[in-house]
Amino acid sequence: MAAPRPVEVEVTPRASSPRTSLPASADFEMTARLNRLDLPALRRQYTQQGAFLYLNDFLTPEVTAQLISAVAAVEGRVHRNYLPGHKQGGSVSRHVIDEAAPLIADLYRSPALVDWLGQLAGEPLQGSPIDDPHAYALYFYTRAGDHIGWHYDTSYYAGRRYTALLGLIDESSCRLEYELHTREQGVAVAAGSVQIPPGGLVFFDGDKLRHRITPLRAAEMRVSLTFEYLTDPKMRFGRRLISNMKDSFAYFGFRQVFRRATTRRATTLRAAIHGAKVRPLA
Repeated sequence: MAAPRPVEVEVTPRASSPRTSLPASADFEMTARLNRLDLPALRRQYTQQGAFLYLNDFLTPEVTAQLISAVAAVEGRVHRNYLPGHKQGGSVSRHVIDEAAPLIADLYRSPALVDWLGQLAGEPLQGSPIDDPHAYALYFYTRAGDHIGWHYDTSYYAGRRYTALLGLIDESSCRLEYELHTREQGVAVAAGSVQIPPGGLVFFDGDKLRHRITPLRAAEMRVSLTFEYLTDPKMRFGRRLISNMKDSFAYFGFRQVFRRATTRRATTLRAAIHGAKVRPLA
């Protein structure tokens, strides 16, 4: 059996590049917003719903506006994909986001947000490895028929994978349709449907929620942002290969998935050889 692949690290400090960081005021307001939420009550609701929670007013208006502005920075680099009978739409991986809209990464790594989501999930969470294009990604529904069929956000990692789905732009009739308790014995399946407004949140355990996005109609637009958090970032070689192939065909294309992974591994290796200080990816 193949041994788990080592978890890669990110070089510190990062190479300088043009960036617009999440403003300190926005970060402060986001922390204050989290502190105002009734976490114990939300944790009970999340548990009762089989590891699922929907909040239609999660992000502050300032943070939401910053994220919507970031969408414009990556629109020219959307990768379109089509899987007959299952998926049609556009995606932007964390690698492009790091270059063009790094304030999204700032929010993803926010200690206050990661800690709050971990308390909601009932276990400590951490960010995905540096070569995972799904760590934070944007999904564009811009052409009639764009959708994704029924699926789970399957974890190929040794631990659990949690998804935080954030609404950014929704000028559409698309809905997130979902089924709760599909893998719980003795519990009736409960179906639901929500339309996620800008600033809204859906948080769930990827292996427990069966869900889909209904097709976009003509002259509509929908853009959402997802954050992926893990309990254990180790992954065996065979699972990594499967995950990379899935991401290449269904989301980001071979160039993004494989070229970026190779480049970043080489950067990390060079830093280690030359004795650069490294730290785990947050």
